[in-house]
Amino acid sequence: MTQISVVIPVFNEQESLAELHNWICRVMEGHGFSYEIIFINDGSNDGSWDQIQKLANLNPFVKGISFGRNYGKSAALDMGFSKVSGDVVFTLDADLQDSPDEIPEMYEMIVRDGFEIVSGWKKKRHDPISKTIPSRFFNWVTRVISGIKLHDFNCGLKAYDRKVVKNIHLYGEMHRYIPLIAKWAGFSKIGEKVVEHRPRKYGYTKFGWERFLNGFLDLISVSFVNRYKKRPMHFFGTLGTVSFLAGFFITSWLIFQKIYGLYQGRAVREITAQPLFFLALVALIVGVQLFLTGFLAEMMTSNSSRKSDYNIDSELNLKD
Repeated sequence: MTQISVVIPVFNEQESLAELHNWICRVMEGHGFSYEIIFINDGSNDGSWDQIQKLANLNPFVKGISFGRNYGKSAALDMGFSKVSGDVVFTLDADLQDSPDEIPEMYEMIVRDGFEIVSGWKKKRHDPISKTIPSRFFNWVTRVISGIKLHDFNCGLKAYDRKVVKNIHLYGEMHRYIPLIAKWAGFSKIGEKVVEHRPRKYGYTKFGWERFLNGFLDLISVSFVNRYKKRPMHFFGTLGTVSFLAGFFITSWLIFQKIYGLYQGRAVREITAQPLFFLALVALIVGVQLFLTGFLAEMMTSNSSRKSDYNIDSELNLKD
């Protein structure tokens, strides 16, 4: 039985792969762990796949998957998670900035202390201020929205109980929010460990300023999807009802004013001559559309619901 699986997304990191592989093997063998290393080549064009093949020929515990083009870190991790066989799954970046020496302690936190996720915290970072300040703000916003008390959501070094990675699905840039996705899937035992952050030794970072904008958009997306995936009518129906009632009451008030003014014998404006009437009309139409959207989404959800959508912790005396 494999104790530890290490999943490593790779994008143009040829120079660091052999050193990272040797470092991981040294840690695993020094602590007597049974292990596997899964490299996911995410469309590299620098010879990274050739290097992974060489390592696989030298070490039977090395496995590799190569994408035909660059799909992103989330896709690489999702593919790696589908292939792991270890009881505890680790993710590391391939640039040598994450230290494999942290693995034994994080493993113990999963196995001994009962955590389902242990996230690394790069408390002392070797990055320019142009990255550290936005990153701190980004992590603060994520803590507030998610309610998860982690200091570094984007740290590549994380440890997972196997059942976590087998019950979540990653896409887009959702790798930043694995703890949040896991929490919504029912895995709430999330811990944190201060880890060493090493200066980049080879190459250059593959992420720019756009990752912060994309990160906030993804945070809104993952929060919405996980909160309302099973009950879309609660979102669209609520907005639709509020919009419809606002339009209805405004229209009723305008009609009341018109009738009351005529009853009093006063000259009153035509209802259709008032801009407020058209705003009310738009609110009525938008309300109906939102309500119908929620109704259709609810029908689609009920038809597409699967048993695999739910985190089943255990079963007793059940047969297919």
